[in-house]
Amino acid sequence: MSVWAKAFLALGGCGMLLAVTMGAFGAHALKRTLTPELMAVYETAVNYHFYHALGLLAVGLLALHAPPTMLLRGSGILMIMGLLLFSGSLYALALSGVRWLGAITPIGGASFLLAWLLWVIAVVRAS
Repeated sequence: MSVWAKAFLALGGCGMLLAVTMGAFGAHALKRTLTPELMAVYETAVNYHFYHALGLLAVGLLALHAPPTMLLRGSGILMIMGLLLFSGSLYALALSGVRWLGAITPIGGASFLLAWLLWVIAVVRAS
């Protein structure tokens, strides 16, 4: 197993573990403390966290069956950046109520978009 495949699979698994934790924390500990608007923000963070932790697993699995190209590595790195910037900023916004944190979210969204674009190109180019 390549170092990159192992890294993306391990980070994807850790991402899933954290997504489940954050989801449970939101459902149990935050349900009564957040406004409905901030709870919706928190739930969006959890949903995208799940999707892109699964995306990291997809990158790792592809890296097991195809050469770990720059495209594939870039896809995984951008997914990690997206998780930190998109979900991270939404978690912070929901928990703190500080509105300017929402300005970071689109950078994370763009990272997700580029990650999936690179993933598609890596799949198409794989032999």
